[in-house]
Amino acid sequence: MTTTPLPPQGIATAVEGETSPGPQLDRGRTTKLTKAERRAERVKGKLSSPWASGLALVIALLWTLPTFGLLVTSFRPPAEIVENGWWNFFTTPHVTLDNYTNVLFNGESNFATYVLNSLVVTLPSVAIPISIALLAAYAFAWIPFKGRNLLFVAVFALQIVPIQVTMIPLLTQYVKWGLAGSFWTIWISHSIFALPLAIFLLHNFMKEIPSSLIEAARVDGAGHVKIFFQVLLPLLVPAIAAFAIFQFLWVWNDLLVALVFGSQLTISPVTVRLAELSGLRGETWHLLSAGAFVSMIIPVIVFLSLQRYFVRGLLAGSVKG
Repeated sequence: MTTTPLPPQGIATAVEGETSPGPQLDRGRTTKLTKAERRAERVKGKLSSPWASGLALVIALLWTLPTFGLLVTSFRPPAEIVENGWWNFFTTPHVTLDNYTNVLFNGESNFATYVLNSLVVTLPSVAIPISIALLAAYAFAWIPFKGRNLLFVAVFALQIVPIQVTMIPLLTQYVKWGLAGSFWTIWISHSIFALPLAIFLLHNFMKEIPSSLIEAARVDGAGHVKIFFQVLLPLLVPAIAAFAIFQFLWVWNDLLVALVFGSQLTISPVTVRLAELSGLRGETWHLLSAGAFVSMIIPVIVFLSLQRYFVRGLLAGSVKG
C-alpha cells in the first residue's frame, strides 16, 4: 500500500494563496496593519497635503533666493557690487571671473591651500569619532555590564557641556603634550565634542535592531567581533552616513575651534581664510561671495552623494510602534 506524501506546509500555504481570490488577500492585509504602519499612513497623508507642499515650497524659495543672489554677486565686478544690488544684474549683465581668480590664486597663500587643509582637518575628524562611537554604542546596546545605564546617561549628559569652557584646559594640555600647532589638536578636539552625540545616535539605532537577529548569530557561534562586523555594521550604514554628514558639515564650517587650535597658516582651514577675505578695513569684502561659493562646493557634493542614506538615517525608528 502506497501513500501519497503531503506537500510541505510552506508549499501548501503558497498553493492556497495562489488559488485564493485577490480581494480576500487585500482585505486580510488591510486588517493586519500594525500600529506603526497605521501611524506611517497618517503621517504620509499629512505630508502629502497641499498645505504641506505649499509650505515646503515657500521655505525652499526663502532658502534659495539669498543663495542665488550670492552666486550672482560672485560674478559681478567690484564697482557694480558697491553701486547697486544683485537684482540689477539682469538689466545690465556684466560677468567677470576676477573675483574667483583673486580668491584662489592671489594673496599670501592661495585659497586652494586652505581648502586642502580643510579636507585634512575634516576627514579624520569624521572618521575618528564614528569609529570610537560605533564600539561604544555596541557595548552600551548589547554587552551587559555593571553601571551600564548610569554610564550611558553620563555620556548623554556631556552634550550639554558648552564647547567654550573646554578651550583653555584643552589648549593647556596640548601645549604640555607638545601637540600645539599640529593637526592633532583640531582632530582630537572635534572628536571629543562629537562623541556624546555620535554614541547616543548610534546606540538608539542599534537598539532598533531585533534582538532575535543577535541571538541567532550567537547560536551559530558568532562572537562579539563577528556580530559587530558581519551582522550589525551592514545595517548601520544609514545611521553612520547621517551622522557623517552632520559631522562633516559641522567641522567644515567651524570657525571657533579652527581659530583657537589651528590659527597657524600651515594648518588653518578654509573658514579662517574666508573670515580674512574682507581685509583689515573691509575694503575687499566683495571677495567674500566668491570665497563662500568655493568653500561650499565640497560640502554640497558630499551631501548630495549621501542624501539617500541621510534621509534613511533620520527616519530610522521614527514610526516605532
